Amino acid sequence: MIRIELTENEQPIDYPLPAELGGLLAESGIVTAAPSISPGMWTVAPAGKVGVARLRDVEVWIRPKIDIARLVFLIGYARDPKGWRDSPVELGTADDLVTAVAYAFARQAEQALRQGVLQGYREREDALPVLRGRIRETAQLGRRFGMAVPLEVRYDEFTVDIAENQLLRTATQVLLTLPRLTAGVRQQLHKVLLRLGDVTPLVRGRPAPPWAPTRLNGRYHVALRLAEVVLAASSFEQARGSLLTSGFLFDMPKVFEDFVCVALRDALARHGGAVRLQDREHHLDVAQRVQLRPDLVWWVAGRPVAVVDAKYKAEKPSGFPEADLYQMLAYCTALGLDRGYLVYARGNEIPNLHEVRNAGITVACHAIDLDTEPMQLLAELDQLARSLVPEHPSMAELPTDTRHESARHAGERSADVDATGVLH
Repeated sequence: MIRIELTENEQPIDYPLPAELGGLLAESGIVTAAPSISPGMWTVAPAGKVGVARLRDVEVWIRPKIDIARLVFLIGYARDPKGWRDSPVELGTADDLVTAVAYAFARQAEQALRQGVLQGYREREDALPVLRGRIRETAQLGRRFGMAVPLEVRYDEFTVDIAENQLLRTATQVLLTLPRLTAGVRQQLHKVLLRLGDVTPLVRGRPAPPWAPTRLNGRYHVALRLAEVVLAASSFEQARGSLLTSGFLFDMPKVFEDFVCVALRDALARHGGAVRLQDREHHLDVAQRVQLRPDLVWWVAGRPVAVVDAKYKAEKPSGFPEADLYQMLAYCTALGLDRGYLVYARGNEIPNLHEVRNAGITVACHAIDLDTEPMQLLAELDQLARSLVPEHPSMAELPTDTRHESARHAGERSADVDATGVLH
């Protein structure tokens, strides 16, 4: 097994690789790879992802630039703002992402199961010789053709095979497939798996079952949030031709974008109106052939009043920041706004104002520091949200019918966030 170790944002590194494996790396999208000027060497660099991935005989480890605990907070907050604000997760002292997440999950899952495996009611459909629950009349007539037994029934079963336990078991199995875990963490994970032996694991590729925090599953909350993080990272599996790539990876631009959008959405909610994420209702041209999809649009009184785009860039690529400014100019023009907002991770762009010639449009660039403590980070975004407000009336100042209209717009766009709170 060839092991490649990189750090996000750092310079490319030359590795000795067979031409075939080098080509597979280049094709995978996990990293960038190209033949070096030195014979038999390939120049490999990060491509926005962090974690670990395998393809054939190559194992790629990419360390995040930001603190691991901060990264896990960003991922978790985008899924469940209240849960990750109120319940910080202890990640231990591990210096790599995989080990840190595995340690935290094993510890929280073990604590969750200490009082026993959670049980709950689950609806089941079955064919039984005796009546249990309710008869499914359509199925009985369509399948049994008038036969008295068996009966097609639907009933509630009190069982451990519920969504919460299925999530924990599947996350445990995923982590046990990862390399370089310590013996202690593996032992803890095996104990968790043993406790959940009667639980059905989730099928890869199918949506995870929804769960809601309640008083009854309170001891599971932190472990379940970590399980969702594990399953999100392990969902990176793709096939390109004969190439199968799998791993435990996070896409940093997507992590940053999701966090910024969710945090701003929650901050703007205090000022009224409706926030639409990945708003697809706008087009650049009159014929509506060029669709626009800004990260966040704030609506008040049935019209857009602010547009925001989040940009996480590992380095300053060619065309930066010009391409971002052109994009925001298009958004503002199509939405009829005189100001747009670009939010960067600090270190890539300093706060700035760009006034566009002959257009009456200004693009404001903001930078947030991902190395700050979570509450300070949220405070920065709350301050940014307040800077969007003075130019426009708040919901409190609008007539009642206008507030209802904006609330209706909010409901129309709720589908932009899936059951786990992940943005698309």
